[in-house]
Amino acid sequence: MVRLSGGEALAGALVGEGVEVVFGLPGIQVYGVVAALRDEPGIRMVTTRHEQATTFMADGFARASGRPGVALVVPGPGLFNAASGLANAYSRSSPVLVVAGQVPRGAIGKSLGAVHEVADQAGIVGSVTKWRGRVSRPREVPDAVFEAFRQMRTGRARPVLIEIPPEAGVEQEEVQLRDPARVSRIVPSSEDLREAAEVIAGSRMPVIYAGGGVARSDAEQALTSLVEATNIPVITSSGGKGVIADAHPLSYGSCFSPGGERQEMNQLFEVMQAADVVVGIGARFSLGNPAGESSTLVNINIDDTELTRVQANTIPLHGDARATIEALLPFLIEAGAGDRPSPVEAVSAARSLIAYYDIRLREPQYPVLEAMRRGVPDDAFVVWDVTQFGFYARTHWQVSHPKTYIDSGYSFNLGYAFPTALGVKVARPDRPVVCMSGDGGFMFNASELCTAVQYGLDVVTVIFRNDSYGNVARDLDESFGGAYGTDLHNPDFVTFAESFGAVGIRTDDPMELETLIPDALERRAPVIIDAPFGGMPIPRAPQLAHVYDLPWTQPQQGLIPS
Repeated sequence: MVRLSGGEALAGALVGEGVEVVFGLPGIQVYGVVAALRDEPGIRMVTTRHEQATTFMADGFARASGRPGVALVVPGPGLFNAASGLANAYSRSSPVLVVAGQVPRGAIGKSLGAVHEVADQAGIVGSVTKWRGRVSRPREVPDAVFEAFRQMRTGRARPVLIEIPPEAGVEQEEVQLRDPARVSRIVPSSEDLREAAEVIAGSRMPVIYAGGGVARSDAEQALTSLVEATNIPVITSSGGKGVIADAHPLSYGSCFSPGGERQEMNQLFEVMQAADVVVGIGARFSLGNPAGESSTLVNINIDDTELTRVQANTIPLHGDARATIEALLPFLIEAGAGDRPSPVEAVSAARSLIAYYDIRLREPQYPVLEAMRRGVPDDAFVVWDVTQFGFYARTHWQVSHPKTYIDSGYSFNLGYAFPTALGVKVARPDRPVVCMSGDGGFMFNASELCTAVQYGLDVVTVIFRNDSYGNVARDLDESFGGAYGTDLHNPDFVTFAESFGAVGIRTDDPMELETLIPDALERRAPVIIDAPFGGMPIPRAPQLAHVYDLPWTQPQQGLIPS
């Protein structure tokens, strides 16, 4: 044991868990923690300009590195501000630890009006955290850090919270630091694996539906080995983009969601409907059953609550994606799944049909997206904000390397992309990082340009500018008789970037992004590219027109039944 302050115990425990960086904003209730981080040589703090960015950056760090990201904020408004990033990390099953200060121990829960006091602070983030703990004195810190990281590394990864009152950060007592928890990957029983293998091997038209759980488990290579050994083709969810290269001959590509709104998504939906066995790996199936009613779902998931809620005809395999794939493959070979003829021609035909619809519909997103794809290095991390280009990219952006496609998941946090991209760059300073944003979303966290310049985070950010919250404006105009409250007044983004010490570039033709992006990456500096772009209609497949006639998307006399 060694005599440490609570802040020193926290810093030492974090280093013991392999943490090298904390994204934080110093403040009065966390002075003891900040001082300890300052004096700990094995860790550094990246200071943001708003608490919202701390958790977004920690999320980006986690998704790019595969290791938990850590954020530090003051209590009350600091944690409220950080909650948006926690919601985003929760939606993408990302391991993020937020360390939040508290009011003094004697004031907790008493409504005395202490600085930054809120009632039930942990409860305000209860719905977007997997586990929450509070330490009252230094000797409790190692156990809390141990449990926080154990929670993030076992089961389904999601954000966690540790609260520290200000006295606990500065008081000293004898503390016993702990080694990280030994974590074993969960594998289904041999009987369950054999049953699943026999069903898969006996199927006529199986398909794999791979989700983000493959990436969280570092199972990309295991998935590719499974596909190539069995000749079973793959469709990925948007969260699973990159878990197998889109150019792989047995990859259909990604769909926004089963039965999505566009024609090419329906092609993939029809593939799922035709399959007699769907092998789900690390996928939520949140929008319903992607398989036909007569099909069997072999569902591999670390989250046991996801296993059987989709349909009754399910073979649940509760386990870690990588360990389960590796354990299942020998049973599949034994059952004869390795003798399956290759469906490469069918996959190629489906992909050609998707490309045909892209060209036939002549959508404004398509040529610009293709130009950007040619300009962005294959190994670059690309972070997409909630924009029309971001929606379109969920299906069409071609991904070659694992974990390099990052979006906001079902949380759809507008404005999350820029600080998240900075977190990605901290995790992978050796790799190109490109942020794709709209003008509305970028301004949510535009002040983090200070952070980018201060820490030399050379992220290239493309801002598609239409001086409007364009998606909302279009929907209001088309369905409610006119847009309202959607026009925006923007700065001159080139001058704005330069005022921070970043590089500003403007183009009048978005097709120039093919050359501007690689040129910007050569600058080795934070770069903003201002790319004006007009409104973008969404092509709507006639058979899915009912999606746009939902009661709450259209003017109504009233929804309450008489």
